[in-house]
Amino acid sequence: MIKSIYFSNRFFIILCSNVVLYIFGHYYDFLFLVSKVLTIIFIFLLIVDLFLLYFSGNNNIIATRETPKRLSNGDDNVLRIYITNNYNFVVKIKIIDEIPAQFQIRNFKIHSIVNPEEEKVFEYFLRPVKRGEYKFGNINLFVENQIGFVNRRYKLGEKKLIAVYPSYIQMRKYELMAISNRLVELGIKKIRKISNNNEFDQIREYVKGDDYRTINWKATARRMQFMVNQYQDEKSQQVYSLIDMGRTMKMPFEGMTLLDYAINASLVISNIAIYKQDKAGLISFSKKIHSIVQADRKKNQMMKILETLYRQETDYSESNHEALYSIIKNKIRQRSLLLLFTNFEGISSLKRQLGFLKQLNKHHLLVVIFFENTEIKVLLDNSPKNTEDIYVKTIAEKFVYEKKLIVKELNRNGINVVLTEPKNLTVDTINKYLQLKALGAI
Repeated sequence: MIKSIYFSNRFFIILCSNVVLYIFGHYYDFLFLVSKVLTIIFIFLLIVDLFLLYFSGNNNIIATRETPKRLSNGDDNVLRIYITNNYNFVVKIKIIDEIPAQFQIRNFKIHSIVNPEEEKVFEYFLRPVKRGEYKFGNINLFVENQIGFVNRRYKLGEKKLIAVYPSYIQMRKYELMAISNRLVELGIKKIRKISNNNEFDQIREYVKGDDYRTINWKATARRMQFMVNQYQDEKSQQVYSLIDMGRTMKMPFEGMTLLDYAINASLVISNIAIYKQDKAGLISFSKKIHSIVQADRKKNQMMKILETLYRQETDYSESNHEALYSIIKNKIRQRSLLLLFTNFEGISSLKRQLGFLKQLNKHHLLVVIFFENTEIKVLLDNSPKNTEDIYVKTIAEKFVYEKKLIVKELNRNGINVVLTEPKNLTVDTINKYLQLKALGAI
């Protein structure tokens, strides 16, 4: 613990006021007398202030920081600071936490008043936008009593290194909603199963949102509460997330790259696939193959995928779809659902890779997932005011048209497509997966 003395604004205001009185006291005797009395009182209060803050016991202020074991990328992560006042008087505190440099927060301050023997909890939120290790420093506390001439600085808390992982908060949210059959609340469409499988795994209690047509009336009569049939789906299908880590995925949206949006969505869809009794796997690539996680549904599979996604690093080089096709041909023998997270800005860039995509779709069920340029959509909504604005809007319309051509070309070749905004990536991906599963396509 480091102790330092910091004089407050109140100290300097009173000191300067007293100096002014001394100056006028040179001309008016009664002001000189007043200034002498005020100086004595000022010095006395200053001594009392110092004594109360520095000599009234040890460990007068205790501060600890509570953080998650890991931070979730792209989410608001809650952190807490616990302050205990062991002084026997009320104190004013100013908290300055040493937040990791990646957040670029330079004005973090919390002001509060803490009563004697009181413990207070202060919550704040941090939203990281990049995976990696983040270093937290000390907690700096500036404490003053009711006299308020002096602030005592406490440097408390432990320095800590915390890893930022792909969005496990989002993964858990979707998992909880899936378990409670409330995915519709997150924008997941309710898709009626088209297959003819009428056998059911088990009978369970009715949950709000269940299809009333699945109610088992005999079981309901026996249990005196609504019971529903849980029907079997086709199980143990392989679902692979193919993550393009190339140049086109470097584009930012709300502080995060498209790559990190794809990584977060891959984590969620893998978890949903395992929940739906399928096998989840992962392949990441750019100019070479970065990582391969074979599809499985063992208990540790999600932890394996999470750790693999956390360690993904790229130089955003040109993506090699030929290498992707080669590794899939050699490593994935069973027909699988391939969710390719990538980005095409123009029809020409698609056509360079279309041959490999067609070959992948020939042996597997391929879904190409790429992104709308939301900033261009903003340009289209603005009315042009001059010639330059007209040129800009024309170019923006060309880019939007190129995206539509890409969708049309992929559909023409029998390839499933999801064109989505980054913020809707996870929802749209899950909807496509559930749609294909309901159709019995995998």
